[in-house]
Amino acid sequence: MRFRTQRTQSSIPSIQLIPMLNVIMGVLAFFVMTSMLLTTQEGVNVQLPNNENTPTQPQENPAPLIVQLKSPGQLVISNQSVSQKQLFEQMQTYLSQNPQGAVFLQADSQLPYEQVIQLLAQMRNVGGDRVSLAIESN
Repeated sequence: MRFRTQRTQSSIPSIQLIPMLNVIMGVLAFFVMTSMLLTTQEGVNVQLPNNENTPTQPQENPAPLIVQLKSPGQLVISNQSVSQKQLFEQMQTYLSQNPQGAVFLQADSQLPYEQVIQLLAQMRNVGGDRVSLAIESN
């Protein structure tokens, strides 16, 4: 006995994109209309401050203390060479006199990165988050 094998050709089912796009556009239109209705409602009542309490002149931040680290490892503040001990003393004095002041380390580009980071870490021990590395763009 021979079995008849019936060969059916399988075809790739076609996907109808237009009905799917119609549904997506309907959902999108629903969300747009809903969001438009919600945004026209009254918002939160906020009390704004009076102009009487604001200062007449904005407070100026003091000029930052710029510490330069030169090529042979020399520290310079205001064109004067200083030691690390003198640097830390000047930093403490500057930061105590200027509560909003900041200290910037401006390092020579020829110095090794490790040396710059070590000095910056020591400066941060003295000045905390008010100490930063200054970067110059050429």
